[in-house]
Amino acid sequence: MWRRRGVFGGRRAWDGAQYAVFSFQWVASIDVVENEEASASIVVKMTDSFTEQADQVTAEVGKLLGEEKVDAILCVAGGWAGGNAKSKSLFKNCDLMWKQSIWTSTISSHLATKHLKEGGLLTLAGAKAALDGTPGMIGYGMAKGAVHQLCQSLAGKNSGMPPRAAAIAVLPLLSSWDYRHVTFHDWITGKNRPSSGSLIQVVTTEGRTELTPAYF
Repeated sequence: MWRRRGVFGGRRAWDGAQYAVFSFQWVASIDVVENEEASASIVVKMTDSFTEQADQVTAEVGKLLGEEKVDAILCVAGGWAGGNAKSKSLFKNCDLMWKQSIWTSTISSHLATKHLKEGGLLTLAGAKAALDGTPGMIGYGMAKGAVHQLCQSLAGKNSGMPPRAAAIAVLPLLSSWDYRHVTFHDWITGKNRPSSGSLIQVVTTEGRTELTPAYF
């Protein structure tokens, strides 16, 4: 039995991931709103300072877990905003995308170095669209592209990740932002787990969902 798991962005993505969430004895949700269904819930304070938010979350998770290690940290936080380089809302939307994707992924990665057990799992929320140019959604594409790069960096030597731990980015389509088909539980138990640094596309065609690695 797996004892614990951390979820960043747990409240809004809870329904899509709950099949895996409730396979565990203890689950912590970390989000901007409280999650009463979780075993523990850390509420993230809204701020325009990345370091302030990172310090708050790191401190509260440290207080909650102490020396305990978790089996997995699933970062399912994210969002979407459109707009090309000419858009009046370009800067605002880019700022929002940084906060929703880059901040959360970076904080989750740091938490993994402190609280993830050896051989544990960290997942990040990427996007299939960001494998190519995204002229109609500049901020979104840049933010998700940064998440992809972060995932691949975490797989490298001296990244700070625990021994044998894996960092995997899940890349769904914008039209099918649904985690129900992602085999988190199998990956956590080591079954069919992709190699660390993998970018896994989630593509649904005619009702059938397939997970395929993205190659460059």
